[in-house]
Amino acid sequence: MFFTYLRRELRRRRKAALVVASGLALGIALVIVVSSVSSGMGKAQEKVLQSLYGLGTDMTVTKAMETSEGGGERPERPRFSFDAQAEGSGEEQSTDHVMVQGFQSLADSTVDKVGEQSGVADAVGGLSLQVVKVSGEFTRGRFQQDGQGGQDGGQGGPGGAEPSEGGRVQGGGADFDVNSYSVYGTDVTEPKLGPLTSSRITDGRTFKASETDAKVAVADSAHAKEKELETGDTVTVKGTKFKIIGIATAESGDAAADLYLPLKQAQTLADAKDKVTTIYVRATDSQQIDSVKSAIQKNVSGTTVTTSADLADTVSGSLSTASSLATGVGTWLSVAVLVTAFLVAGLLTSSAVSRRVREFGTLKALGWTSGRVTGQVVGEAVVHGLMGGVLGIALGLAGAYAVTAISPTLQAELGGGAGGSGAMGGPGGGPVGGPGREAAAKTLEVALTAPVGLTTVALAVGLAVAGGLVAGAFGGWRASRLRPADALRRVA
Repeated sequence: MFFTYLRRELRRRRKAALVVASGLALGIALVIVVSSVSSGMGKAQEKVLQSLYGLGTDMTVTKAMETSEGGGERPERPRFSFDAQAEGSGEEQSTDHVMVQGFQSLADSTVDKVGEQSGVADAVGGLSLQVVKVSGEFTRGRFQQDGQGGQDGGQGGPGGAEPSEGGRVQGGGADFDVNSYSVYGTDVTEPKLGPLTSSRITDGRTFKASETDAKVAVADSAHAKEKELETGDTVTVKGTKFKIIGIATAESGDAAADLYLPLKQAQTLADAKDKVTTIYVRATDSQQIDSVKSAIQKNVSGTTVTTSADLADTVSGSLSTASSLATGVGTWLSVAVLVTAFLVAGLLTSSAVSRRVREFGTLKALGWTSGRVTGQVVGEAVVHGLMGGVLGIALGLAGAYAVTAISPTLQAELGGGAGGSGAMGGPGGGPVGGPGREAAAKTLEVALTAPVGLTTVALAVGLAVAGGLVAGAFGGWRASRLRPADALRRVA
């Protein structure tokens, strides 16, 4: 009897049912779109952080900034020496200088100390370097006396004979090119932790655990393309030749370094024996990251601990703006629309009950109890809500699909921190200057998607049922107050 009467009333009142369902559908669709876009923002931010942090990394440990009054000891600046008296003209000379990123480093033993802290599953150290290569040639000038033809007097280079009176040196000079690239020394015995894990080997192979001190290298694909390097070629860093065994391509964003070397080889190049710049840490439980961070800061002095949440705070640009809108304005807008839809549905249901006074009064006169009448109204309202839920899910999925199809590109700007502070999270983002010098901002581009998960769909169904119950509560309360006499009055 209940379902028969319910089906008949819904068929009779199609327009009213469609109006109520449409209102709920708009609110539910907006919730789905906002939730899916927020989820897409989270995934986009994860891609940005992953390109800097590396897969499986929960936090990084770097040396704390040292501040000293009165200036303190300044780091050694790079010096380049050339032989300007080399025989002949046009002979190319080159030299390179290897510097520790930010001039801040930790002792190798700190890695073990961090690994011993409670809640730390694994810790591995790495050394981030910057190589500045200067290459070019000197050209000798030509000495020419006043009123005479030019002659080679050997005056082009510094240190030559003094020119006689009435003459001058013409031409000559120097033409040098400065090339800078980054090198990262990785612990080859820990292949599942560190910046190299955010790249995929697209040619050749990665390091073997036995190659701790081997003269081998993995090149980033962008750097390899620029320098026309292939697997099997050799690169020279500070006079040492390394064989390229693989080409790595960053999964998202920029690569952590242009060239990856075994940690011991990197330490030798930089004269930084038993030194690391960054310690990558994986926690045993992702829910305990804050407590692990506190333990490291308390027990390992002179260090700065940066988590992915800390790094996320440095993300700016259109990604940050869109994320704020989705989580802030979008959420409140969804709530406001949803509450409005619930209220409108409730008022429409209550109004419909007022127009059915004769019907419900007659049913009560025939023996229907107030509870049965109320149940009938609530049942109709719940069906309206489910209809709105189905329509809302369809609209929401269409909206999320449209966002994914368009895939708007967002920019993520990661502001540089002080040298060695670890604010950039990875070796590629560190500064080249000394402590206190800010790193250049790093800009990445990510495509926005709007994935819809089962949780979002379940939320939509729950909201549909809740909307029906709210509308049914309004109408049921109104129906329970009707009396048979009201129906007789309407009949008269």
